[in-house]
Amino acid sequence: MSTWAQVPPPPKTRLDAWGWARALARLAVLGGVVYGGLAVFLVLRGAEMALASGRRALTPYLTQAVCKAALVVIGLPVQRQGTPMRHIGAVVANHASWLDIFVLNACQRVQFVAKAEVAGWAGIGWLARATGTLFIRRDPAEARAQQALLEERIRAGHHLLFFPEGTSTDGLRVLPFKSTLFAAFHAHGLDKVMQIQPVSVIYHAPPGADPRFYGWWADMGFADHMLKLLAAPRQGRVEVIFHAPLDVADFPNRKALARACEAAVRAPFPPIPEGY
Repeated sequence: MSTWAQVPPPPKTRLDAWGWARALARLAVLGGVVYGGLAVFLVLRGAEMALASGRRALTPYLTQAVCKAALVVIGLPVQRQGTPMRHIGAVVANHASWLDIFVLNACQRVQFVAKAEVAGWAGIGWLARATGTLFIRRDPAEARAQQALLEERIRAGHHLLFFPEGTSTDGLRVLPFKSTLFAAFHAHGLDKVMQIQPVSVIYHAPPGADPRFYGWWADMGFADHMLKLLAAPRQGRVEVIFHAPLDVADFPNRKALARACEAAVRAPFPPIPEGY
């Protein structure tokens, strides 16, 4: 997995006995919520395949409910501003952490676009495949085929969500958006019918914690990061801001569209604290 590493992460947190107790207790409940939800999801998905011609009529609502419950277990409140669009199109957001998956799924019903290697991650890969994640490879030889898959999903009415930064960060900043995937939205007349909705995800650390508390980047291990979050006696909060959707037809090319989305996502971020 490629990661952003311009700024080194803080030292690993050493847990005391109470921290371990909190982390393991929350992990047990979280595992029950997520994998219990996955079991129900697979049953419902089978019914959709048999009775609804494969159309995801019910499972997106279950995914949203499970993610909301997971955030309650973690203790992380979400403050939502704006309204998820209903128009045909896609969603783009900044990427700070694996938590983004829970946060963004809790706020809207979407299907993610992820790097191909995510499919092989233990635990996470199973969940991603089950919930309809579209996996792509960063291979120029496959770019045209991947754009065709994006177009097919969008024309089918799916709201695909992807992270144009291409990597997770410390949560304090927005990296330049890569424009590659935006090319699919200017193909075969799709630009005439679809919109892109930029979304800002802004994490606020618990009182007294490092402002990068929720960021997951560089060589930070997934298990270590999860344990640190679950062990925290108090959590912070996360803001999710849905900006006005942009008409793809208003932009002459993918680069202009990517720049406009990046500007919208970056706008509400507070100044980066001195020293970070």
